[in-house]
Amino acid sequence: MNCLLTEQEKKEIEIEIQKVPQRRAAASEALKIVQKHRRWVSDEALKDIAGFLDMTEDELDSISTFYSLIFRKPVGKHIILICDSVSCWITGYENLYSHLTGRLGITFGQTTTDGLFTLLPIACLGACDKAPAMMIDDTLYVNLDTAKIDSILDGYK
Repeated sequence: MNCLLTEQEKKEIEIEIQKVPQRRAAASEALKIVQKHRRWVSDEALKDIAGFLDMTEDELDSISTFYSLIFRKPVGKHIILICDSVSCWITGYENLYSHLTGRLGITFGQTTTDGLFTLLPIACLGACDKAPAMMIDDTLYVNLDTAKIDSILDGYK
């Protein structure tokens, strides 16, 4: 399967390349750019990015697997990141995680059968003073309880 980078992806990656001393130094940004457009980075896309940056696939794959928020398999329409930091644990993380997994029918790393949500842990969302917290896509939700989670999830389609 041929999966060439789009002109838009190339243009955005070239902008990042201009900011660094060598092409390969833009690897993490290039991965994020392709993921922004495609939702995840397939093996074919990884190969194309590596070629574009004058890297081997293995070199780029080692970078992609280092970062937990570079997705190497398909993900849901919305990514739920639930904070599992100490502050969130103390303020009810376990109850909220149990509620989320029960409601969605998935655990960490899985996607709902309708493809709407993928659930992932994250070490910190920087909202310790408003714990427990989660993020869906780019929106941060704080001071969570089960009722608030239900209300939030009901707003996503």
